[in-house]
Amino acid sequence: MFTPLLRRLAAASLALCLLGASAPASAQMTPAQRSEVEAIVKDFLVKNPEVLRDAFVELERRQKADEEANRGRAIAELAPLIFDNPRQAVLGNPKGKITLVEFFDYNCGYCKRALDDISAVLKDEKDVRFILKDFPVLGPGSVEAAEVAIAMLNQANGDKYWQFHQKLLSTRGQVAKAQALAAAKEAGADMDRLTKDIASPQTRGYLQEIMKIADRLQLTGTPTFVLADDVIVGAVGRDELKARIANVRKCGKNACG
Repeated sequence: MFTPLLRRLAAASLALCLLGASAPASAQMTPAQRSEVEAIVKDFLVKNPEVLRDAFVELERRQKADEEANRGRAIAELAPLIFDNPRQAVLGNPKGKITLVEFFDYNCGYCKRALDDISAVLKDEKDVRFILKDFPVLGPGSVEAAEVAIAMLNQANGDKYWQFHQKLLSTRGQVAKAQALAAAKEAGADMDRLTKDIASPQTRGYLQEIMKIADRLQLTGTPTFVLADDVIVGAVGRDELKARIANVRKCGKNACG
């Protein structure tokens, strides 16, 4: 007869099987023994469904921890490309001790909402260096806008580029090449030069580099931020961003233990 402990072990064995773990001992059971164990496990789980809930909660926790660890390793390996590429848009304090990176899409509604939060952070956090990385995941129009924005970096950075970025990200409706060119013209761009730079291999090469970085970081949407050794997913708001920045300032990490 199975004791409560053995019932728990049987339940654990079943859970491991469901998760793909090997169970060599099960191959040595007769069909009758296997049926008996399965019946006992089923009875236990029906009477104690919280066991499955707890198992899935723990599985989710472990998967999240693994994902964060993988992202941390990728950030460390790709740090020169993420933080120090000379082609990228650098705003805020170019010599700031804390660097915040945003992966964004000009057609992303959440990115548009986050614009005011970013503006507030740059206004209040004087030691923050802010980097923009075009991550066009919302269709061909987003890719066109990103190509214009990257080409614009050959003519402008800092305040002038920020003016262009704000204008384009604040545009209502779908954003594509026409809207991006209009924003660039309003910002005072040399349009002939811009047209040539849009089609250049350097522009497309830099965009491909960003996409590869995003793939390594397992990014699936926008906005996504990189701060210190961590990834912040979504438009979390200015208060959350400021709190994370304060932690980096205090202990070098997003969360101080």
